[in-house]
Amino acid sequence: MNRRGQDEILGIPYSEHDLVVFLERVAIADPEAILHDPQWVERRDGPAHEFSTA
Repeated sequence: MNRRGQDEILGIPYSEHDLVVFLERVAIADPEAILHDPQWVERRDGPAHEFSTA
């Protein structure tokens, strides 16, 4: 998320459900439609659908 000209981390998802919840909280109308769009979601340390604990 970008707030006041700075990127802001909303949280760390541990599942795709968590990611959808984060996106819904910032009023994204259809969050599941953008899960794999790199303009919206930056994945770090792993491919899509793969979640692990830090």
